Amino acid sequence: MTELSAHHVGITVTDLEETLAFYRDVLDLPVATRFSVGGEAFSDAVGVEGASADFAHLEADGVRIELVEYDPEARSSPAAGLNQPGAKHVGLSVDDLESFAASLPDDVPTISEPRTTESGTTIMFLRDPEGNLIEILEA
Repeated sequence: MTELSAHHVGITVTDLEETLAFYRDVLDLPVATRFSVGGEAFSDAVGVEGASADFAHLEADGVRIELVEYDPEARSSPAAGLNQPGAKHVGLSVDDLESFAASLPDDVPTISEPRTTESGTTIMFLRDPEGNLIEILEA
Protein backbone atom coordinates (compact mmCIF):
# COMPACT_ATOMS: atom_id res chain seq x y z
CA MET A 1 0.00 0.00 0.00
CA THR A 2 1.13 3.57 -0.70
CA GLU A 3 2.65 5.36 2.31
CA LEU A 4 0.48 8.12 3.77
CA SER A 5 1.61 11.40 5.26
CA ALA A 6 -0.45 14.04 7.08
CA HIS A 7 -1.56 17.04 5.00
CA HIS A 8 -4.24 19.00 6.94
CA VAL A 9 -7.18 18.98 9.33
CA GLY A 10 -10.32 20.51 7.83
CA ILE A 11 -13.19 22.35 9.50
CA THR A 12 -16.34 23.39 7.62
CA VAL A 13 -17.70 26.77 8.70
CA THR A 14 -20.68 28.98 7.81
CA ASP A 15 -18.74 32.28 7.76
CA LEU A 16 -15.17 31.96 6.51
CA GLU A 17 -14.24 35.61 7.07
CA GLU A 18 -15.35 35.65 10.71
CA THR A 19 -13.83 32.28 11.50
CA LEU A 20 -10.59 33.09 9.71
CA ALA A 21 -10.31 36.33 11.69
CA PHE A 22 -10.58 34.33 14.92
CA TYR A 23 -7.87 31.82 13.96
CA ARG A 24 -5.62 34.57 12.56
CA ASP A 25 -6.19 37.38 15.05
CA VAL A 26 -7.16 35.61 18.27
CA LEU A 27 -5.12 32.42 17.96
CA ASP A 28 -2.29 34.18 16.03
CA LEU A 29 -2.05 31.49 13.34
CA PRO A 30 -0.48 32.72 10.10
CA VAL A 31 -2.55 32.37 6.92
CA ALA A 32 -0.62 30.22 4.45
CA THR A 33 -2.99 30.44 1.48
CA ARG A 34 -6.55 31.18 0.36
CA PHE A 35 -8.32 29.76 -2.68
CA SER A 36 -11.67 28.72 -4.13
CA VAL A 37 -12.62 25.47 -5.83
CA GLY A 38 -15.72 24.49 -7.79
CA GLY A 39 -16.72 22.63 -10.90
CA GLU A 40 -18.06 19.17 -11.66
CA ALA A 41 -14.98 17.24 -10.48
CA PHE A 42 -15.07 18.98 -7.10
CA SER A 43 -18.83 18.39 -6.74
CA ASP A 44 -18.39 14.71 -7.61
CA ALA A 45 -15.43 14.31 -5.25
CA VAL A 46 -17.20 15.80 -2.22
CA GLY A 47 -20.59 14.27 -3.02
CA VAL A 48 -22.49 17.60 -2.96
CA GLU A 49 -24.34 18.56 -6.14
CA GLY A 50 -23.27 21.96 -7.49
CA ALA A 51 -20.71 22.48 -4.73
CA SER A 52 -18.08 25.16 -4.67
CA ALA A 53 -16.06 26.31 -1.68
CA ASP A 54 -13.75 29.00 -0.38
CA PHE A 55 -10.72 27.80 1.58
CA ALA A 56 -8.17 29.27 3.97
CA HIS A 57 -5.13 27.33 5.17
CA LEU A 58 -3.44 28.33 8.41
CA GLU A 59 -0.18 27.01 9.83
CA ALA A 60 -0.05 25.72 13.41
CA ASP A 61 3.45 24.49 14.25
CA GLY A 62 3.65 22.15 11.30
CA VAL A 63 -0.07 21.30 11.26
CA ARG A 64 -2.16 22.84 8.50
CA ILE A 65 -5.67 23.87 9.54
CA GLU A 66 -8.10 24.12 6.64
CA LEU A 67 -11.18 26.29 7.03
CA VAL A 68 -13.79 25.82 4.30
CA GLU A 69 -17.09 27.54 3.55
CA TYR A 70 -19.31 25.64 1.11
CA ASP A 71 -21.86 26.92 -1.37
CA PRO A 72 -24.48 25.65 -1.12
CA GLU A 73 -24.64 25.49 2.66
CA ALA A 74 -26.03 22.21 3.88
CA ARG A 75 -29.62 23.17 4.53
CA SER A 76 -30.94 20.14 2.68
CA SER A 77 -27.85 17.91 2.62
CA PRO A 78 -27.38 14.87 4.84
CA ALA A 79 -26.03 15.63 8.33
CA ALA A 80 -22.79 13.80 7.57
CA GLY A 81 -22.09 15.93 4.49
CA LEU A 82 -18.78 17.73 4.08
CA ASN A 83 -20.56 21.07 3.75
CA GLN A 84 -22.18 20.83 7.21
CA PRO A 85 -21.04 23.50 9.70
CA GLY A 86 -18.70 21.84 12.16
CA ALA A 87 -17.91 18.98 9.79
CA LYS A 88 -14.32 17.78 10.12
CA HIS A 89 -12.03 15.54 8.17
CA VAL A 90 -8.41 14.47 8.25
CA GLY A 91 -6.42 15.12 5.09
CA LEU A 92 -3.69 12.68 4.13
CA SER A 93 -1.36 13.04 1.17
CA VAL A 94 -0.06 10.31 -1.15
CA ASP A 95 2.28 10.39 -4.14
CA ASP A 96 -0.08 8.37 -6.39
CA LEU A 97 -3.79 8.61 -5.56
CA GLU A 98 -4.91 6.28 -8.35
CA SER A 99 -2.68 3.49 -7.00
CA PHE A 100 -3.85 4.18 -3.45
CA ALA A 101 -7.51 4.04 -4.50
CA ALA A 102 -6.95 0.80 -6.38
CA SER A 103 -5.36 -0.76 -3.28
CA LEU A 104 -8.32 -0.01 -0.98
CA PRO A 105 -10.33 -3.00 0.22
CA ASP A 106 -13.74 -3.25 -1.45
CA ASP A 107 -15.57 -2.69 1.84
CA VAL A 108 -14.08 0.78 2.47
CA PRO A 109 -16.88 3.31 1.85
CA THR A 110 -15.84 6.08 -0.55
CA ILE A 111 -17.71 9.18 -1.70
CA SER A 112 -16.12 9.16 -5.15
CA GLU A 113 -13.27 7.86 -7.21
CA PRO A 114 -10.24 10.21 -7.43
CA ARG A 115 -11.14 13.50 -9.12
CA THR A 116 -8.78 16.26 -10.24
CA THR A 117 -10.28 19.62 -9.27
CA GLU A 118 -9.80 22.91 -11.08
CA SER A 119 -7.10 23.79 -8.53
CA GLY A 120 -5.01 20.90 -9.95
CA THR A 121 -5.28 18.72 -6.84
CA THR A 122 -6.55 15.18 -7.17
CA ILE A 123 -8.81 14.23 -4.26
CA MET A 124 -11.11 11.54 -2.97
CA PHE A 125 -12.97 11.09 0.28
CA LEU A 126 -13.57 7.94 2.27
CA ARG A 127 -14.98 7.10 5.67
CA ASP A 128 -13.34 5.31 8.57
CA PRO A 129 -15.22 2.54 10.41
CA GLU A 130 -16.88 5.17 12.64
CA GLY A 131 -18.06 7.17 9.63
CA ASN A 132 -15.47 9.96 10.02
CA LEU A 133 -14.38 11.59 6.79
CA ILE A 134 -10.84 11.24 5.48
CA GLU A 135 -9.59 13.11 2.43
CA ILE A 136 -6.81 11.47 0.46
CA LEU A 137 -5.09 13.84 -1.92
CA GLU A 138 -2.31 14.04 -4.43
CA ALA A 139 -1.23 17.68 -4.47
